[in-house]
Amino acid sequence: MQEKKIICTVCPIGCNITVRGGGEQIKSMEGFGCKRGEAYARSEFIHPVRILTSTAKVEGCKIPLVPVRSSKPVPKELLFKCMNEIRGLYVKAPVHRYDVLIPNILETGVDIVASGTVE
Repeated sequence: MQEKKIICTVCPIGCNITVRGGGEQIKSMEGFGCKRGEAYARSEFIHPVRILTSTAKVEGCKIPLVPVRSSKPVPKELLFKCMNEIRGLYVKAPVHRYDVLIPNILETGVDIVASGTVE
């Protein structure tokens, strides 16, 4: 049986939650202060995801980089592979906030979008 200690990030309280189980089975969970914290810990134990933030190279303007982010959370185990895709990306100016720069990265159903504007 696996035990994972999780600090909840749903609200500023930061409950220390201990989850025990294996695979997708949770045997016990202690320390959550609300239902949102319980859901967060369950998700974090079974299949953690993260919003990915980075920068992409821009051609044709004085500012060499534009900030980018994932449109939805990405499975944690794919973060480095996604970063490799973003590292090879060169976009031409102008780039506007919410422009899709990489659609459906790694077949995840998640787009990489600009989170800033570069003229």
